[in-house]
Amino acid sequence: MLASHGRAEAPTPPRMRRHAHSTPPVDSGFMREVTETLSDSQLVQRCRAGDPEAWNELVERFSRYVYAICVQGFRLREQDAEDVFQEVFTRVYSRLDTLRDDSAVRPWIAQLTRRLCLDTLASSARVQPAEEVLAPSTEQTLDEIDEAFAVREAVTTLSESCQEVLDRFFARDESYRTISAELDLPAGTIASRISRCLVQLRERLEGRNEGSTPSSE
Repeated sequence: MLASHGRAEAPTPPRMRRHAHSTPPVDSGFMREVTETLSDSQLVQRCRAGDPEAWNELVERFSRYVYAICVQGFRLREQDAEDVFQEVFTRVYSRLDTLRDDSAVRPWIAQLTRRLCLDTLASSARVQPAEEVLAPSTEQTLDEIDEAFAVREAVTTLSESCQEVLDRFFARDESYRTISAELDLPAGTIASRISRCLVQLRERLEGRNEGSTPSSE
């Protein structure tokens, strides 16, 4: 997995609590070989069809994203962040049928999370009015979080060879020589592969940016 070069990893999110009549339990023991390869749109469709493995994967796929918005973007306290986290996925589960564009589930979840973070800050009287939370620095942090998770998500759609070479070069900060020795390939081949994989990554990101606006409340 490619990490944002030079940036800290996203905080570890809490586990989903069980809601007796609102969300299904999340069982980390489920086999995910199929669901983890689904596109966001396909995953939403499987969730609507009542597939519990798809719901587990949806929570797993977006949990760090939601928690990063809460903790890094809005700097919520741990308990507040966990409460928002739980409420976000409760609402996602109950309102999934209102999503008009299944491929826009990520910006939709981000929108839900932002609103709940603002509500939390306003209700605790730490910020008045709540809109003041969205200072330029906060917006910049949220943009960086969104970009980092978009990149990480796009990398998973590349071939295994691309994922490995990009991970080694950017996340592990390995040199051409080190990667060449580890993969038993000429350094020139490594350089050209990195370049080719970055082109593919850029194409994936440009494709995802088209029509990636939230389409529901």
